[in-house]
This record gives sequence, structure tokens and C-alpha cells, in this order.
Amino acid sequence: MSENNGHDETNEEITPGSPEFEKMVFKLSQGVNAENLSVLNYNGNELHEIQEGVYTQPVYITDDFNLFFLVIKLIGEDWIVAFAHATIENNNEITDFSEALPTGVGLNMLGEKSPEDANNVLQYFNTLVEANRGEWRLIQ
Repeated sequence: MSENNGHDETNEEITPGSPEFEKMVFKLSQGVNAENLSVLNYNGNELHEIQEGVYTQPVYITDDFNLFFLVIKLIGEDWIVAFAHATIENNNEITDFSEALPTGVGLNMLGEKSPEDANNVLQYFNTLVEANRGEWRLIQ
């Protein structure tokens, strides 16, 4: 009776908000290109290339906390969607980004600030999974 000891049990244990979820990263099925750029838009915002192989777009911005998607090409052909905090000056000038945060870390942080927004971002990722545009991966 070891039906529940398989891969599915692991997925059930890793839920948003849990410490284990912070080890999750969202990997895109293919790299960012002109054909799929608009498909990756979130909440009316577009991805913008800030350097070769690095794209960003705002996810959540308040006076005391902000979070941006950071879509990064890793070694080889792997692209991941991570998060970063931005340094914003003069109310609208982004001058710097923090180091990339794993997808799970960023979502958990957002969940602490705004559970509703975190649920919206999670639904965005679920939509990408359903469209075969990405998948969740556990980082070791």
C-alpha cells in the first residue's frame, strides 16, 4: 500500500506559504522571444529586457514594499521566473534590483504582504502550467 509514497505526495506537501515552498522555482518551457513575450505579461504589465537574457516587470508596488518578476536565462537553455526587489527613486525611476529570489521565496514574501495578490500571481503561474508554458521545480 505504498500508493501515497510517490511523487504526488511531495507535491501536496509543498504548498505556498510553507518553508518548503521557498525551495520552488518556476521554469519556463521555452525562452523569452518576440513570439511569446506578450503571453508572459502579468496584470497588464509587460516584460522589459534590462540586459541580454534578463527581463523584468512589476508585480506589486507599495511605498514600503515592491516585488518584480525577474525572468532570467540560466546556463544552457533554462529560463526561470524569479523575483527581485527594486530600488525606486523619484517615485518612478528604477535604479537597481536586488539579487534574484527563488520563485517560492518571492511568493511567500508577497503572501505576507498581500495574500490576495499572492493568489493572483499563483493563478498566473497555474495558467502558464496549464498552457504548457512552464512548470514548478524543486531546487536542491
